[in-house]
Amino acid sequence: MHEQPRPGPRPATSDQGPHRQIEQNATPALWGELVARTFALPGVVEGHSQVSPADSRAVFLADLSVERSPETSLAPGERLEPVHLHGVSDTSVHLVLPAERGARLRELGWAEPHQFGDFGTEFMVYGPRTEDEVAIVLSIIQESLAFARSAGEPL
Repeated sequence: MHEQPRPGPRPATSDQGPHRQIEQNATPALWGELVARTFALPGVVEGHSQVSPADSRAVFLADLSVERSPETSLAPGERLEPVHLHGVSDTSVHLVLPAERGARLRELGWAEPHQFGDFGTEFMVYGPRTEDEVAIVLSIIQESLAFARSAGEPL
């Protein structure tokens, strides 16, 4: 698990819905790289988010469409959606993680609680600003997918 602090101050995010990152966004090239690497992960399927603006991309699991526990999905009661990537004008990621892990990523400067979370497991991860950050954000996405597969058990 990633434990390196995110350099610099946190980006500003919206204080009204939808929950968006409004500064320190990824460049289109870095964002495209994160999107491509995310959908190249084994066992994931790209789709339309059930709860996010139209330019967002849902990350679904190919082998698990029904949540095992509601805190493992951004769309409880719908198709399991543990992660969605916002569009290139935002570049943040919403995902689910164990509450303790999300709190640790908040301490490290990588994430903040989702404004509209119901379970304390929903977080925004800030968009990557460098190649190294692409790899870090991708590793956090992989943690979220593992959490969804584990039925909400700690990782």
